[in-house]
Amino acid sequence: MQFDPLFRNPHLATIAANFWPRPDSRRRWPVKSVVIETEPGVRVLVQEQRPEGKPNGEIVLVHGLEGSSEAGYAQSMAHAALERGYAVLRFNLRGCGGDGGLTLSNYHAGQTSDLLTVLRERVRAAGPPMFLIGYSLGGNVALKLTGELGEEARDLLAGVCAVSVPIDLAACAAALERPSNYLYQDRFVRRLKDRIRRRHTQAPHLYTLEHLPKIRTITDFDNCYTAPLFGFGTAANYFRTQSSNQFLERIRIRTLVVQAKDDPLIPFEVFDHPAFSQNPHLRLEAVEHGGHLGFLSRRRPRFWLDHLLLDWVQSHDRQRAVRSTNFG
Repeated sequence: MQFDPLFRNPHLATIAANFWPRPDSRRRWPVKSVVIETEPGVRVLVQEQRPEGKPNGEIVLVHGLEGSSEAGYAQSMAHAALERGYAVLRFNLRGCGGDGGLTLSNYHAGQTSDLLTVLRERVRAAGPPMFLIGYSLGGNVALKLTGELGEEARDLLAGVCAVSVPIDLAACAAALERPSNYLYQDRFVRRLKDRIRRRHTQAPHLYTLEHLPKIRTITDFDNCYTAPLFGFGTAANYFRTQSSNQFLERIRIRTLVVQAKDDPLIPFEVFDHPAFSQNPHLRLEAVEHGGHLGFLSRRRPRFWLDHLLLDWVQSHDRQRAVRSTNFG
């Protein structure tokens, strides 16, 4: 499915997509808010929508850094998927969505246990096929989980997609520190600081405010908060151990990675990884333009990414139907 970008400037593509109006699926398909306890004292919010009649399958969406199930890309994807007959579950990372009061713990870029619990519960309830789509940081979580599971992923998932995904956290943190990316870094850092201030009111012994004045970058934040809170020690060790690039060779189910070569937040060089040429289960769909989670098309459909992903999902259904016919 060829992409004709509406914007060729990567920053314009990134910013425009963030503010572009998205279709509202809630009028036609009501949202059911489901709270799932993933471990003692930890609960996450999942926004569920179901099509009329029996769904063709279920698609789980995972948002990016300081996002939620209300992100624009999740809203338009949900609308497109429901139109094609798929149930959609928009998964909120730990502490995201709603008022953040479901748990005292924060999330991090490699935290896969909550998502694994939700997937297992959904497969028990609904059965296959189940598809997983992660965006940006959520894509890192999705790829890391798929690699961690290896062959066991076949019991849970029919396929995985990751979009604009920071498979090398250190390289992407460094890219954020470029002067041209000040706008993005400042936005992320301000939101992360606000999160710590909110957490401080809930658990001042865990979330102290003393480090906030000196934090200027994502690396600063991860050194002061993420790494110590989760036992990684330093941001460098956190980036090294939680990047999904070290799990790509272990992926054993159909996996699609969609990436713009001009993404300002993710150096395209990180995809010069042997797994993309050596792992037959892994496919990289790279386009010249699109920015970070941009992918607005000059032609219809405007939200090119949604239809690319759904065509890929439906190709699995067609293959399954052929196998059923041949062996039925």
